[in-house]
Amino acid sequence: MKKHIASIILLIMLGISTNIFSQDKVYKDGSVWSVSFIRSTTGMGDTYLANLKTTWKGIHDEAVKQGLILSYKILQGSRANPEDWDIMLLVEYKNLAAMENSDDKWDAIYKSKIGDENAMKKLRDDRVAVRTIYGEKLMREVVYK
Repeated sequence: MKKHIASIILLIMLGISTNIFSQDKVYKDGSVWSVSFIRSTTGMGDTYLANLKTTWKGIHDEAVKQGLILSYKILQGSRANPEDWDIMLLVEYKNLAAMENSDDKWDAIYKSKIGDENAMKKLRDDRVAVRTIYGEKLMREVVYK
């Protein structure tokens, strides 16, 4: 009798746990965001943002036109402490697959907007004086059902 009761309890427990794990998520996967955290050098925030307008914005406008990305944003705010970042660059992709196998298209955009490898190196060197990249993350948007 004890084995029979233990078997019934086990079956009930398995049924409950299976039901819990088989429930649908309350959300679905949304678009994928590449997020970069930037700390502008003290007094150079406006210079860095002006620099982004002449290159980064043009590159991403073209990427939107070509369907490589859905959108992009630049957010600026106060630092929470002296060592914090103050600018966030966000690029929205339809999904992870949209990020892959597009290097040739991105290279063509960079070349058309910035120039050859020497021009790209100069741009990178110029930006070192006005900002520090604190890190990058790849995140997926949560869309509730």
